[in-house]
Amino acid sequence: MATTRLKTLYSQTIVPKLTQQFQYTNVHQVPKVLKVTVNRGLGEAAQNAKALEASLSEIALITGQKPVVTRAKKAIAGFKIRQGMPVGIMVTLRGERMYAFLDRLISLALPRIRDFRGVSAKSFDGRGNYTLGVREQLIFPEVEYDRIDQIRGLDISIITTAKTDEEGRALLKEMGMPFRDQ
Repeated sequence: MATTRLKTLYSQTIVPKLTQQFQYTNVHQVPKVLKVTVNRGLGEAAQNAKALEASLSEIALITGQKPVVTRAKKAIAGFKIRQGMPVGIMVTLRGERMYAFLDRLISLALPRIRDFRGVSAKSFDGRGNYTLGVREQLIFPEVEYDRIDQIRGLDISIITTAKTDEEGRALLKEMGMPFRDQ
């Protein structure tokens, strides 16, 4: 597989910039993206098996990797969920697929959101990892409007080796993540 545009940008431009900005003495101190997890909770999958199938093919199309079905750990009577029932799907992307997905997310999908002014810079977890929620899957160019049965959102978590939110924000900003000005 050929090296992706974002990985090349990271190694040639972002690493020297962050080394200078944070005064790193070693190239291995520079934060990098470890993995990206794409997750979708499917509460209706318990009653509707078709929703699960549609979501599995949709997430596979968006990420280029087959998702794993997540199942309920324990029964919750209020939600009509028994132990072992499918409650969501998730994909963990690493390596080239991760960079390809991040590139598509940043340069194609996010700008297609209606009234988009940037993503919140407050969604960091304190350790340099970033999570954003997408309300509809239609922002991804791979998804065709005619083929979907229902608009569903998904959560995207970007896990980095950054020690602080400031380092994580600097890394993602250099990668092109469109942060909203506070």
